[in-house]
Amino acid sequence: MKTLRVLSLLVITLFFLTNCKSPDTFKNEPVQKFTKVNNPDKYGFYSDRLALIDTIVSSYVNSGIFPNALTFVAHKGNVVHHKAYGWKDIEKKIPLRTDDIFRIASQTKAITSVALMTLYEEGKFLLDDPVSRYIPEFKNPVVMLTFNEGDTTYTTRPAAREITIRHLLTHTSGIPYGVLGWGPASMIYAKAGIPAVNTLEAITIEEVVKKIAFLPLMSDPGENFLYGMNTDICGYLIEVLSGKKLDEFFRERIFEPLGMKDSYFYLPDEKAERLVTLYSSSPEGLKYHSNVAYQTFAVSGAKKLFLGGAGLCGTIQDYASFCQMMLNGGSFNGNRIISRNTVELMTMNQLEEKTIKGEMKFGLGFGLFGEKGAADHLVSAEAYRWGGMFHTDYVIDPEEDLIMLVYTNVEPYKGPDTNRIFRNLVYQAVR
Repeated sequence: MKTLRVLSLLVITLFFLTNCKSPDTFKNEPVQKFTKVNNPDKYGFYSDRLALIDTIVSSYVNSGIFPNALTFVAHKGNVVHHKAYGWKDIEKKIPLRTDDIFRIASQTKAITSVALMTLYEEGKFLLDDPVSRYIPEFKNPVVMLTFNEGDTTYTTRPAAREITIRHLLTHTSGIPYGVLGWGPASMIYAKAGIPAVNTLEAITIEEVVKKIAFLPLMSDPGENFLYGMNTDICGYLIEVLSGKKLDEFFRERIFEPLGMKDSYFYLPDEKAERLVTLYSSSPEGLKYHSNVAYQTFAVSGAKKLFLGGAGLCGTIQDYASFCQMMLNGGSFNGNRIISRNTVELMTMNQLEEKTIKGEMKFGLGFGLFGEKGAADHLVSAEAYRWGGMFHTDYVIDPEEDLIMLVYTNVEPYKGPDTNRIFRNLVYQAVR
């Protein structure tokens, strides 16, 4: 009988060892590398329907809606669509390549948000801590009451509460987007010398953030969603909490572990020629962008500013690795960046009844579609996304085990909602 009991215990132990998942397992052993496949029909897509992407995107390039486009679609880690269309440089007739480098602007925000949350996991802060605990200049914030356009003077009142780190991550601090924003904020931030996206000048993120701290809020913290320079402050907060420059922190914590070998604030000389040319839309068609900072910031100037809200450049495959890490619940390339519980927290609606862009909600650094948003888009309710001002876009869809990205570099862009059309083209091809 004793021998029988021992054998029974061994059988039970083997059963649990072979059938029970570790708490670290997320979505049935997530893929740790991409696999390029030639027959999408075997990997969850209809090839003939997926081919519509080629037809539509090529027509946009040929008709001059944008100079180029780059796509990346992966289902369960299988890359079913990754193609380049058009020109890296129209004037020089240089074709776009799949490994060319794009300005990703606000797609930087998700990377900064994840980077900050790695420090949250280490116990460096709590989400509802006041920002002033770590950056004292934010103590006693004020809200703007009146504004005089003639001389840009304004009156203020004390804010109802302090700005918290959660406010920054959800864009509910009352901090606007400065020179890219609306009237008063644009004028006030311009007068203070605060760049919105990039600069060629010798200014640091510390200097920018401390200037912002002394400017008025547009509303009380926690009251309204106002897309602004919140994530730039998160970038400086990372420097304060870690003791490292933001570019170094990104390199150590995210880029190198994920194999993102072509992502930078400022490109090394040997990679500069891979940066695509920036164009702008006009009634006459596409024109070479005349803003020198926008055109050249990644390869010239003082190269001092690391803006956590808008400063990065990189390849589409690099960012796809970041997206797959999120889809996997925090790991990719054999490395864990954040825990699956943190991913769930970051992709959970934080705005109560406050909404953006119709019915979309917002998590900690990501726009969420949700059920109501999905009713207005051809996406899953669990999907989340963001994009950049130079016309890049990504969607991460846990329900379909799918990521999709589409890049071009045009600012301002004037044309059909090609990012949304691209999403439709991908979803209509899913089996």
